[in-house]
Amino acid sequence: MKDGFVKVAAGTPEIRIADCEHNADAVIAVIRRAEADGVKVLVLPELTIVGYTSGDLVLSTALTDRAMLALERITRATGGSDMLVAIGVPIVFGHLLYNCAAVVQNGRVLGVIPKTHLGNYGEFYEKRTYAAALDTIEEMELFGQKAPFGNRLVFCCREMPLFNVGVEICEDLWAAVPPSTLLADCGANILLNLSASDEAVTKVDYRRMLVQSQSSRTNSAYVFCSAGDGESTTDVVFSGHDMISENGVLLAEAKPFGAGYCASEVDLEFLSRERRRFARKLFDNTDILRIPFSMDVSETKLTRIFWKTPFVPDVPESAATRFEQVLAIQSHGLKQRIKHTSAKKLLIGVSGGVDSTLALIIAKEALALLGRPAEDVVAVTMPCFGTSSRTRGNAEKLCDALGISMREIQIGDSVKQHLADIGHPLELHDAAYENAQARERTQVLMDLANMYNGLVIGTGDLSELALGFATFNGDHMSSYGVNADVPKTLIRAMLRYIAGKSDAALRDVLIDIVDTPVSPELLPTKDGAIAQVTEDLIGPYELHDFFLYHMIRRGAGKGKILRLAKYAFDGDYDDATIEKWYALFIRRFFSQQFKRNCIPDGPRIGNVALSPRGDWRMPSDAQPSAFQ
Repeated sequence: MKDGFVKVAAGTPEIRIADCEHNADAVIAVIRRAEADGVKVLVLPELTIVGYTSGDLVLSTALTDRAMLALERITRATGGSDMLVAIGVPIVFGHLLYNCAAVVQNGRVLGVIPKTHLGNYGEFYEKRTYAAALDTIEEMELFGQKAPFGNRLVFCCREMPLFNVGVEICEDLWAAVPPSTLLADCGANILLNLSASDEAVTKVDYRRMLVQSQSSRTNSAYVFCSAGDGESTTDVVFSGHDMISENGVLLAEAKPFGAGYCASEVDLEFLSRERRRFARKLFDNTDILRIPFSMDVSETKLTRIFWKTPFVPDVPESAATRFEQVLAIQSHGLKQRIKHTSAKKLLIGVSGGVDSTLALIIAKEALALLGRPAEDVVAVTMPCFGTSSRTRGNAEKLCDALGISMREIQIGDSVKQHLADIGHPLELHDAAYENAQARERTQVLMDLANMYNGLVIGTGDLSELALGFATFNGDHMSSYGVNADVPKTLIRAMLRYIAGKSDAALRDVLIDIVDTPVSPELLPTKDGAIAQVTEDLIGPYELHDFFLYHMIRRGAGKGKILRLAKYAFDGDYDDATIEKWYALFIRRFFSQQFKRNCIPDGPRIGNVALSPRGDWRMPSDAQPSAFQ
C-alpha cells in the first residue's frame, strides 16, 4: 500500500443454482486466487451463494439456512488473511428477507449491507422476495458475533487513513442518487458493487458508462462485479462483466463472457488529491457508521499500465479523436483572437521544427474558419549561425505543401552588430550569444506584425514552459501562443497523425520534421548539420512530460514519480538516468516560474496547464526542497 496503491479485484465464480456448498467452494477458490495476487479488497457477485436467479426458492428456510452455513464456512476460510471480501447472500433479519452484501475479513463478519433499491421492472421482480434496506443501522448476530446491519456503513483502515470502503448492490447504481454517493461524501473512496446485471444488446456500454461516471462523480475507485456462469438462462443470460474504474478511467475489465476476474491497483493518494482539488466536502453524517479494520501495510506490486506518454492516448481511435479536439481548440481560439483584433496577417517564425510546424497548420486552419486565404499567413524563416540545411529545407517544403508564402530574412549581420555594440566577442558561445539570436528573431516578427497590422503567433509548447527552455522576451513572447498548453510528446504525435491523412508532399515533410532532432539551432552548425540537440542538453522530452503530468495532474512527489517512471520506462532508461533528468526537471521548473508568470494569452487544452491566469498559480521564488 506504499504510495497509496491498494490492489482490488472483482471475481465471478461459476455457481450452481441453490447449491450453497458448491458455491462456497467456488467463492473460496476465487478468494485464494485473489490472495495469491496480493489483492486487499475483493468483491463477488450479488447473491452469489445461492444464485441471483434462485427465484422463489429463497423464500424457503431450507435454502436460507444453507446459505448461512455457506457464509460461515467462507468467513472461516478468510481466517489469517487481512483481505476484505464482499459476498452476496440472502439474509433473514427480523421477519424479512434481504438481498445483502456481507463484508468479511480474517474470520469475522465486519458488517452486512442490504440492498437499497430493488429492481422491480422488466425482467426483475425483487420486491416479490426481498425487503428494501432499513433507514437505520441495526445490529445482528452472525456465528456468535455481533455485526452492524444497514446501508450506511463505511469500512475504515486503521493503518491507512485514506483507505475507506463503501458497498452498494446492483440496482443501487442505477438509482438517481446511488447510496455510494453519500458513502463517498462521508469518506469512502473505494466503492464496491455486487451485481447481477443480465445481458442485452448495448447494455455493456451503458453499464460501463455508469461505472465510470459514478467513479468520476465521486472521485473514487469503483469495483463492479456481476454474476456469470451458472446462473439460470431460462429467461436471461449473465456474462460475468467485471470492471474497475478510478476517477472515471477504466483500469481493468473482465469483458462479458470472458475470464470473470479482473484486478488492478487503485491510487488512493491520487483520489484524495482530486477530492482536495475540487474542495469536496467531507460530511460528518451521524447516520454513517464507520467500522475500523486493520491491514498490514506493505508495498503493492504494480501491474496496471502507466503510459510513457500520458498526454497521448494509447488507443488509435481515441488518439484520433483527441488530436482533432486539440486542433479544434487551438484553431478556434486563434480564430476568436483574429476576429477581436481585426488582424490582417499572422506572422510565424518557421524553423523547420515541430512547434512552428503545428502553429503554421493551426494558423491556416483558423483563417479557413474565417473564410480567409492561406496567403494571410506570413511565414518567416530567419537563418543565423546554427540554422541547418535540413531544417531550412523542411521549412521551405512545409510552406510549399501548405500553400503559404515564405519570407527569408537573414539575421546574422544584425546579431553580429548587436554583439559588437554590447562588446560581446563573437567567438564566445554563451547564453548572451544564443539569446541575442532568439531576441532578434522576435524583434523581426514584432516589427513585421506592426508593418502588416498583424499578430505574432507564438510557437512555444507546454514542455518548454515547464522547463523554462525559452528565451525570456525572445521566443517566450508573442501576441497569442497557440501551443502553450500542448506538450512536446503530443505535438509530435499530432504531426504524425496529420501526416497520415495528408497528401504525399505534406506527409513526407511532416514525417521528416518529426524525425529531426529538437534543437534551438543557436550554436554554429557542423558541416551544415545540427550541432545543438536539445534532448542531449536537458533530457528526453518523454521523461519530462511524464514528470510534469504526474507532478501537476496526479499530485505525486519525488519518490512516487521516480517509482512510476522507473516502472513505465523499464528497459528504456536506467534508474540513474531517470533520477538525473528528474533532478534537472525540478530545478528548472522552480527556477523558471518567472517566465510562466508573464506568458502571452493562449488556449487551454487539457488538465495540465501552466497559465498564471488559469490553472497554475505559483510564486517565482518558491523553493523546490519538498520535491527534490
